[in-house]
Amino acid sequence: MSQILHAVNQRTQLAGRNRMELLLFHMGRSQRYGINVFKVREVIPAPKLSRVPNSHPVARGIAHIRGQTIPVVDLSMAIGGAPLDVEGGGYVIVTEYNRSVQGFLVGGVDRIVNMKWEDVLPPPSQGSGGTYLTAIARLDGQMVQIIDVEKVLAELNAAGGLDPRQIEGGADEALAGADDWHVLVADDSVIARRQVVHTVEDLGLQCTAVRDGQEALELLQTWAEEEGSPLERLLMVISDVEMPRMDGYTLTSRIRDDQRLAGLNVLLHSSLSGVFNEKMVERVGADDFLSKFRSNELAEKLEARLQTVSAG
Repeated sequence: MSQILHAVNQRTQLAGRNRMELLLFHMGRSQRYGINVFKVREVIPAPKLSRVPNSHPVARGIAHIRGQTIPVVDLSMAIGGAPLDVEGGGYVIVTEYNRSVQGFLVGGVDRIVNMKWEDVLPPPSQGSGGTYLTAIARLDGQMVQIIDVEKVLAELNAAGGLDPRQIEGGADEALAGADDWHVLVADDSVIARRQVVHTVEDLGLQCTAVRDGQEALELLQTWAEEEGSPLERLLMVISDVEMPRMDGYTLTSRIRDDQRLAGLNVLLHSSLSGVFNEKMVERVGADDFLSKFRSNELAEKLEARLQTVSAG
């Protein structure tokens, strides 16, 4: 376990190379799950949890970790499985998403693996939207399921289970002249994609949404060949950073390398926060970075961009 804890703190150099590292874990059964190491602060043996009265059943309690009180979520229950046996051991993966820190209770932690984003694929289409997977990957002959943690947190927040400040309404009103402009959104999380699209459309902007960077790049390249396509009135590309097949950093670099697309305004939008991401934005040539999810801040970015192009 000490090797895993050490590795979690040493893995930021892969960003921008269309590579990722997954922390593999299980829920007490053979199925393996994964979470992006960049979202992980640390992994600890499951501590004693203090139950909060009237809390959501999935929120198993709170723990005091390094001077901070954080909620601990039973990840098995959160994705529709059986409750984990806290008394039987287990581990807590302490993560930072959307500017909040929370722990996920899991049955056990295995190891960290280095993968190419192009080898991480979107999950099979689910028309009902009920899947908790954001991607899948094959490793050692076994399918690893990468959980859509943002969906888990959004459902808990909506039910009052964690911090309600994480979910906000959309923009208050449409902007003048916004309906002449288009926005392309790339995000592998169903919930995150829906939140971004909701904010964009509330402002009166036209919007197209895709599931990953590869799909976004292919669409932009197709638009570049078509007269009268949305590319001619594309206000902004809003891209998640961590996506299967092609991450947001690589997407930005590919856009900058294509003369037809190089002038596009790119906003990277991620649940990862911190100085590291700001430096990566500069490195790959993105125009801006925004941590998920504050709809009012996203609306401000869109409004400022619209004012810029209108003045020009």
